[in-house]
Amino acid sequence: MGVLEYYGLVFLAALAAGGVNALAGGGTLISFPALTALGVPPVVANMTNTVALCPGYFGGAFAQRRDLMGQERRVAVLVAMGLVGGALGALALNAVPESLFRRLVPWLIALAAALLAAQPRVRRWLARPQREGRAARGRGLGLVAVGLASAYGGFFGAGLGVVLLGLLGLIEDQPLGRLNAIKQAVSLAANVAAAAYFAASGRVVWPVAAVMASGAWIGGALGGTLAGRLASDRLRQVVVALGALVAAFYWAS
Repeated sequence: MGVLEYYGLVFLAALAAGGVNALAGGGTLISFPALTALGVPPVVANMTNTVALCPGYFGGAFAQRRDLMGQERRVAVLVAMGLVGGALGALALNAVPESLFRRLVPWLIALAAALLAAQPRVRRWLARPQREGRAARGRGLGLVAVGLASAYGGFFGAGLGVVLLGLLGLIEDQPLGRLNAIKQAVSLAANVAAAAYFAASGRVVWPVAAVMASGAWIGGALGGTLAGRLASDRLRQVVVALGALVAAFYWAS
């Protein structure tokens, strides 16, 4: 395979991932397997993918910044847990041997696909009217859970948003819009912490990351313009099915 063909496939995979993230979530289930299929070792592929898709988290958090107003202290604590968790997850990934991570990959992809499949149910549960006015309980344990979820995000990342949204719904007495904004901020923190560590590790394939970043940005922009025209639930089902197939392929290989 020539250089142009190689980077062309990298660009297309990131383009698709960016579009899917904007429309339904789960873009990592496309970009990460594409990198490994192109010969990038799994741990290096995961690090490179995290760095490349990091700018998209800034866009999501910035778009919902108004929903964070009036709760800056609460958000700051959650973001701090996201930073610590993301950094710990990144440290764990860097310490894992390629052989072990390769065996974990199908389980991680299957978990991410299951989390993505559960997203509509999580959102419906969070939107139930009877949840309003209910006092948040177990906030200390909830903060620890957010940190652990962020550690998962630093380690692999796919499906992090669904986990965080569900956890935040348990510890925060907030409308769904505000919960989603907090989720975006914590996801950004975990991703930035992990990406910063990976960038300093010397293991990121920078030419691939640069091509992926441009593809993901364009895909995200295109996905944003199509968000009101395409059925995100149908696309989510396709991505979940793709994730299940990819996991099965890894298990069989």
